[in-house]
Amino acid sequence: MRWGRDTGVRDPDLIVIGGGAAGLGAARAAARRGARTVLVSDGQPGGDCTFHGCVPSKTLIEAANRGVPFGDATQRLHDVVARIAATENAESLRAEGVDVVLGKAAFTAPGKVTVEGTTMPAKRAVVATGSRPAVPAVPGLSGSAYLTNETIFDLTDRPASLVVLGGGPIGCELAQAFARFGTAVTLVEADARLLPRQEAQASDVVGEVLACDGVDVRTGTRVTGAARARSGVRVSLSDATTVEAERLLVATGRVPISDELGLAAAGVECHEDGRVVTDQYLATTTRGVYAAGDVTGRLPFTHAAYEMGRLAAANSLRRRRSRYRPEPTPWVTFTTPEVAQVGVTEDAAGAGARVAYLPMAEVDRALAAGSTDGFIKLVAGPRRLLRGTGGGRVLGATIVAERAGEMIHEPALAMATHMFTGRLAAATHAYPTWSQGVQLTAAQFFMTTGGRRAHPARNRPR
Repeated sequence: MRWGRDTGVRDPDLIVIGGGAAGLGAARAAARRGARTVLVSDGQPGGDCTFHGCVPSKTLIEAANRGVPFGDATQRLHDVVARIAATENAESLRAEGVDVVLGKAAFTAPGKVTVEGTTMPAKRAVVATGSRPAVPAVPGLSGSAYLTNETIFDLTDRPASLVVLGGGPIGCELAQAFARFGTAVTLVEADARLLPRQEAQASDVVGEVLACDGVDVRTGTRVTGAARARSGVRVSLSDATTVEAERLLVATGRVPISDELGLAAAGVECHEDGRVVTDQYLATTTRGVYAAGDVTGRLPFTHAAYEMGRLAAANSLRRRRSRYRPEPTPWVTFTTPEVAQVGVTEDAAGAGARVAYLPMAEVDRALAAGSTDGFIKLVAGPRRLLRGTGGGRVLGATIVAERAGEMIHEPALAMATHMFTGRLAAATHAYPTWSQGVQLTAAQFFMTTGGRRAHPARNRPR
């Protein structure tokens, strides 16, 4: 392939490097604006989420919760992945006006990108190459035939036992799912608690639920070594104990994929850990080059990456740019119960912030469902003197509940629209629903007699 006037092929208005969520968001947004768009993908478009992340993991989790046999669950997993991938493949994207080029891309100079030996002009570009599993430097780990999220969904037989390294969202989700399939699971987390980025109370709930599911949870424990064993793998821990299992899953985070893109040749700067340096508009240090998604080190979620991609593409093609606002973006850990969060946590709230708290045991729908593990917590700004705004604006929320992933969007909308808590409290909610708990929690900001009342952040009795 050659580009230029002498070939009859018009130069692209925008080149998008990476076919995951951020790349798809960028390419589709640019094409809808009428821009000549080229998407370069090292592998079929769809990226980690479709093939190794959200889609297969949530399909597996759902099957485990419904008691589906493991073999049937893995078949359904592959069927769902194939169905969704078909809406993101090269043919579908070309029908949407995106020219897809399969291969590895690298900058060779400012404004030039090479793909498998072919050079293309790149006056405007969006880097959206995502991330890969982070593998800790543990002696013997490389020879232990460990699994990551990129390989665990290829299993066709349920392992009798499994050690999971990492107590973040991926580790907790898959530990619970495999335990519900009947696997003996040991979960090892170096931090003092699971889900370190979440509210401490959320970590407590998830830890208790995992233990009830039979997961052997080891927090505050580091892995010091790994080796093959007769049973499969032997893992040595910092507390001088060892754990043997048939399989080992490494779920210790992600690292940006930026090391083979030739970014230095284009003048694009990266942090020491590989994150591409971006400003509030997602622009890099090189004019015309933007970055989006996991490669930026910002919110590592599919929906956040897609939104960043859309914004990066739009900013690259117009003079009046928009800022990226991560604060109203929610995220969910799909354990049972689910853990959902948006905005600030109680501990991170600033001076004057107030917190309302409601245990799920006081939500009638949770009582009816027999799923009372968890709570709803709303963080609001300082009181205002204006009528009807006494609770302040919504600054954040944490919900731990069976349907937390659905319930979090109401506080997220409140944050995106700078809504006061009074609006949440005044809106009539259907009874009995899970979301009515959000209304009940918001009402605490206005209670003067009876019931619970909101307290200042970090001073509320736990």
